[in-house]
Amino acid sequence: MNTLLKNLGAILVLLGVICLAVYYFGFQVNGLLVASMALEVAGLFAYILVNKRLS
Repeated sequence: MNTLLKNLGAILVLLGVICLAVYYFGFQVNGLLVASMALEVAGLFAYILVNKRLS
């Protein structure tokens, strides 16, 4: 469980990148841009906070 928690930030950022790829290659809806921005910002904060507390 600790391993998954440590990688949570990176997983969220990766999901944000996937949303951007779907936007670029497929559906061009503004909701995908908002979702990718939210996932990447949340992933950044999760990465910093989780690794600060677990280290």
